[in-house]
Amino acid sequence: MPGGLSRRADYHLRVHGVRVAVPRIETRRLLDLGMPPDDARRVADFQRRWGGWVLPPGAQYSGGPLWFRADVPEPAPGGGWRFDAGPQRTAVPYGFMVGPGGEFGIHAERWTPLHATVEGWVEALALTAHVLMWARRITKVTGGAVDALDLSGYAPVHEVAGLADTWWRGGDELVALYTGEAECFDAPGSRLAIIYSGLDAWGLRGGGPPED
Repeated sequence: MPGGLSRRADYHLRVHGVRVAVPRIETRRLLDLGMPPDDARRVADFQRRWGGWVLPPGAQYSGGPLWFRADVPEPAPGGGWRFDAGPQRTAVPYGFMVGPGGEFGIHAERWTPLHATVEGWVEALALTAHVLMWARRITKVTGGAVDALDLSGYAPVHEVAGLADTWWRGGDELVALYTGEAECFDAPGSRLAIIYSGLDAWGLRGGGPPED
């Protein structure tokens, strides 16, 4: 099991995740492609840590990668290297990648980091599965209406390491904001917020860190 996860995400992987065999990545082959040693080790470490993990689909991005598998490293325009994180689960117009700083995101017209770490993506999957079990009401807000949401009294859910996609906690609600596709394609109307309401104390945290 990968370390560095909340109890919620660790449980999600143990109960709902499956790991299949994937080839090891030899850093020597990556060095032959011109990758710097630190980037080559990062790709190999991803494959060793996450390669072969198959997780249930997420709420957006047509579920996310079918499984994790490092592939096709390439130089990033801003410096460093990025690489494919795994094949698409369905026909979506972008690929899933890990960025030069370890970010997990999507790439099409532009590179758009969704979470600062792969662990953040996994934490978001686990939180989604958890809150779907406990919310009494689910509300979706799209496009310009997302700007009208008042989250001033809400705290960020830090374990998801949100960048384009973030989670917020306040009152009896968890709010998931998805702006990755909007940023990737310069399409503000694609912004989405999902509000999970009517949560008790367990529903609000459910195995996450005791304090954010």
